[in-house]
Amino acid sequence: MMEELEQIIGYTFQNRKLLKQALTHSSYANEKKLGKLGCNERLEFLGDAVLELVSSDFLYARFPQIPEGELTKKRASLVCEPSLAYCARQFGLPKFLLLGRGENMTGGRNRDSIISDATEALLGAIYLDGGFEPARAFVLHFILNDIERKQLFYDSKTIFQEIVQEKGLQPVEYVLTEEKGPDHDKQFTVEVRVNGEVFGCGTGHTKKAAEQAAAYQAIQEKKI
Repeated sequence: MMEELEQIIGYTFQNRKLLKQALTHSSYANEKKLGKLGCNERLEFLGDAVLELVSSDFLYARFPQIPEGELTKKRASLVCEPSLAYCARQFGLPKFLLLGRGENMTGGRNRDSIISDATEALLGAIYLDGGFEPARAFVLHFILNDIERKQLFYDSKTIFQEIVQEKGLQPVEYVLTEEKGPDHDKQFTVEVRVNGEVFGCGTGHTKKAAEQAAAYQAIQEKKI
């Protein structure tokens, strides 16, 4: 199982214990009586700092004409919780997570917070095991790839609102049209409407995610 993840991310650990710890949620550590230091929280703390440095360096070089405030916003949208969870799902990280039985049964493997924390922990583990360069390579390949599309998706509500305002149209409404699934694994469907007309539809595990997906579809459709 560990070997499969190493093949996916293109990095082989010298110290496999670091990889296992990066995948270990506190619920699993508690269940297995591994103690407070047996989960991935310390590695997450380290990975968060590495991610901030790598993403800041990347954006600074990539966008030389953008001022500090805009760079900060761009970085925030690229390394926010939903974005990291999205990136992690793209390379299949959730299936490798070690969760307690209860957490697993209540949908923890699909929870953005758990997945994004594990992504940062994995980055922290790579940094400790191999140093800065492999950590940087991981971020560039799995998190900062295709940033235009990712930023469009995670800023889609703001961008769509700006498009609507420029056209002199109002108001933008997000309407919940469907809610299904058990409490721990809900799926929401939302329509975005302008002056009562449907411009996009999206689904997600939270209403906010569904709204972003609806706005993204509305932008892609280019009806305005």
